[in-house]
Amino acid sequence: SQPTTGVLYKEDNYIIMTTVDKEKYKCLLPLIASGNEEEEKDYKGPTPGELLEPLFKQSSCSYRIESYWTYEVCHGKHIRQYHEEKETGQKINIQEYYLGNMIMKNPLSEPGSQELSCGSDLFLSLTQIPTKNIEGQMTPYYPVELGNGTPCSLRQNLPRSSTVMYICHPEAKHEILSVAEVTTCEYEVVILTPLLCNHPKYRFRASPVNDIFCQSLPGSPLKPHNLEQLEKQQEMLKMPFRRVKEEEMPSTKEEKFSSIHKPVAVGSHQLLTVGTTHISKLTDEQLIKEFLSGSYCFHGGVGWWKYEFCYGKYVHQYHEDKESGKTSVVVGTWSKEEHIEWSRKNAARTFYLREDGTQTVRMVSHFYGNGDVCDLTDKPRQVTVKLKCKESDSPHAVTIYMLEPHSCQYILGVESPVICKILDTADEYGLLSVPS
Repeated sequence: SQPTTGVLYKEDNYIIMTTVDKEKYKCLLPLIASGNEEEEKDYKGPTPGELLEPLFKQSSCSYRIESYWTYEVCHGKHIRQYHEEKETGQKINIQEYYLGNMIMKNPLSEPGSQELSCGSDLFLSLTQIPTKNIEGQMTPYYPVELGNGTPCSLRQNLPRSSTVMYICHPEAKHEILSVAEVTTCEYEVVILTPLLCNHPKYRFRASPVNDIFCQSLPGSPLKPHNLEQLEKQQEMLKMPFRRVKEEEMPSTKEEKFSSIHKPVAVGSHQLLTVGTTHISKLTDEQLIKEFLSGSYCFHGGVGWWKYEFCYGKYVHQYHEDKESGKTSVVVGTWSKEEHIEWSRKNAARTFYLREDGTQTVRMVSHFYGNGDVCDLTDKPRQVTVKLKCKESDSPHAVTIYMLEPHSCQYILGVESPVICKILDTADEYGLLSVPS
C-alpha cells in the first residue's frame, strides 16, 4: 500500500525489477523528498546569536593542539595561536599571534551583547544562511567576525582577521573542528556546538530517505522467495530473552552526523577526528588511581575511527561494524625506557607562569611506540600523547582528538578535568602519580 500524505508517487513513474528467480515486480519511485520547510517557516524562537549568547557570556575558551601550534578560541573575545618552549633555567619562550579580537573590532559593544548578536542576526535574516562544505556535506553555519589581530608582515602589516563558523552538533562541547588559513593572514575556524541545534535552520540535515513501493506482477509471488527465506533466518537469530533498553540504543543524531562528517584536512595536517565522551561518576581519588594504573581507559572520537587510550599501556584505533565486527589498529604501546629516551630529546612537560611568579605544569607529553607496522613507511606506528587540563562544567568529561602530521606518526590530544588534578605531580620525564 502507498502513503496518502507526504511523498508523491505517480503510476507512470516506475521501474520493473526482476529477481534471480525470474520473479517480476513493478516498483513505484518517489517524485519529491519531504523536507523541514514548514518547521523552519513557523519558527519563532531565539535567534542564533541569542542561542550562542551563554557561550559568549561564560568567558569560556576552546583549545586545539596541533603538531606545533596550539589554538585558543575564547568565544566572543579572541583567537590566539601560540607555541611554548622551555629554555635553560626553566624560562618559558612563548611565540604567539592573535588571529582576531572581538573587542577591538567592535569597541562600542560588549562581546556577546545584543548589539553584536542582533547585527549579525539581522544580516542573516535578510540573506540566505551561509553553508560550508564539510566532508562533502553542505552544512549551515553562524559566522562571527573577529578583526584587529596581530599585524601581518606579509600584508603590509595589516591586522590578521578570522571568521568563526559555529555549526550545530548535538553531542559536541564547543570543540574546534578545524582551523584553516584561507588567504594570507585570514583564517576560518569551525566550532561544533549543541547550542545552535535548537534552531531548525541550523540543524544537521541528513539526506532524506524515501520508501520505494513494489507490487508483484501476474505470475509472481506477493514477496520474493529469497526475501521470505532471509526474513525467517533473521527472526531465528533474534534473542528472545533480552530486550535492548532505550538508553543503550545509539543516538540517531550522532549516527547521522558521524556517518557524514569523516576526516577533514586542516592546512597541511590531516585532522583525524574530534570527539567528546563522558566517563562514569567514580570518585575523584578512585578515578585517578584507576586511570594511572591503566585499568580505566578513555574512549573518544566522532566518525569512522574511535580511539582507546589506556595510560601506561597503549593507544588503539578501532572501528565497530555490525556485519564485520571490530577492526582494531595498535597505534602505539608503552615502554617506560623508550619514553625516557624520547623525553631526553623532547619536552615532556610544558609550563605556564602564574601571576604570583610560580610555575605550574600546563601539559605533559608521553611517547608510545612499537605500534602495528605501517603499509606506507614499513615502520611501526607511533604516537605522542599530550595530556592537558581542561576545566569543564562536568568533572567527568573527556575530549579526545587525533592528528597525523606525518604518515603513521600521530599526536593524540587528551583533555579532561581529571588530568587537572594530577598534572603538577609530573616528574622530569612527565610521568604522573597520585597526588599526596
